[in-house]
Amino acid sequence: MTPIATQFSQKVFKQIHTNNLIYNTCWEDPRCDRELLELKPDSRLVMITSAGCNALDYSLDNPAEINCIDINPRQNALLELKLSTFKNRQHDDLFALFGDGAHRSAVALYKDALRETLPDFAQTYWDSKINYFVGKGVRKSFYYHGTSGLVAWLFSKYSKIQKSNRKQIEKLINAQSLDEQQEIYYSVEKKVLNNAMKWTLNRHIVMCLLGVPESQQKLLGTEGVAGFIQSCLRNVFTQLPMDDNYFWRLYIEGKYSEACCPNYLKPQNFDIIKQQTQKIKTHNTTISDFLVHNPAPYSHYVLLDHQDWLAQHNLPALEEEWRLILQNSRSGTRILMRSAAREIDFFPETVLQNISFEQEKTVKTHLLDRVGTYGSVYLGIVK
Repeated sequence: MTPIATQFSQKVFKQIHTNNLIYNTCWEDPRCDRELLELKPDSRLVMITSAGCNALDYSLDNPAEINCIDINPRQNALLELKLSTFKNRQHDDLFALFGDGAHRSAVALYKDALRETLPDFAQTYWDSKINYFVGKGVRKSFYYHGTSGLVAWLFSKYSKIQKSNRKQIEKLINAQSLDEQQEIYYSVEKKVLNNAMKWTLNRHIVMCLLGVPESQQKLLGTEGVAGFIQSCLRNVFTQLPMDDNYFWRLYIEGKYSEACCPNYLKPQNFDIIKQQTQKIKTHNTTISDFLVHNPAPYSHYVLLDHQDWLAQHNLPALEEEWRLILQNSRSGTRILMRSAAREIDFFPETVLQNISFEQEKTVKTHLLDRVGTYGSVYLGIVK
């Protein structure tokens, strides 16, 4: 890519991420995370918010505090809306909003029961966006809003045009065995991932809408975005049972089912999480800035994949973030991160000197990840 094209792609990515809700759901498997993190009652987490689903999931392990950091305040606004629903309503309203993605009285519910307990920035956002949940219009589900939601909606329209493929996809996510999944998947793969779809997936603008910057697209290597996604889908749909894979069900159907949904939406967990909500705090800033203003010996960090971008565009910021993480850690602090690359090669030397990377359990959980869209997962443990 030429320098001019690179500058243009960066501007496109910045424009999309500066003005929109990107993630309407978390795209990392918290079941794998919790096995790796080994949270305890004295655990103090620093994590990137994303859509807030996994912060709520982690709270089931009863940590002392969960600090959710995001430079996009819309992501924190989404988590704040979920927290407000836990605090002020019951499970049926929570599931209508975030399970079905639509509540018949969403606007009234927001004004009468949820808005008052939101911080100002979240009020400002939802005052104009609560209609995402009303269930009307062309995009009837909340999960078809936001930039990643727009891509999911376009895919749903694409699959409905191809009616026979749509039926096969529905059979796939409701399959009763791995043998059945494999048979269905291989019968439909070439029809869905045809040349037109592969061309679309390789477009920079599409990846930007999904929150994938150019730096991560480059890490995918010679197979490109479409080839990488194809290999990911093969593993997820042919090697892992679909009966509890709520990630792909959501983007195929636009909603969760009561039997297949995140832990925070299950009725048996409602009261447990409700009692934990005061431990979850949102911060509209960077990881580094948070640590500068809130120094403490934190026990866990969940960095998602944002360092892929820092490594490509801002090495000083990457080095500063690691310096601050090490300053605000204790012996045994666990640092969980993901990457689009099969192997991370951008760790500063100080990281390699002060952190050991667990491999056996990480490899095992990566193979069982129900999302399956990352090249690698790293669990660093501070020496």
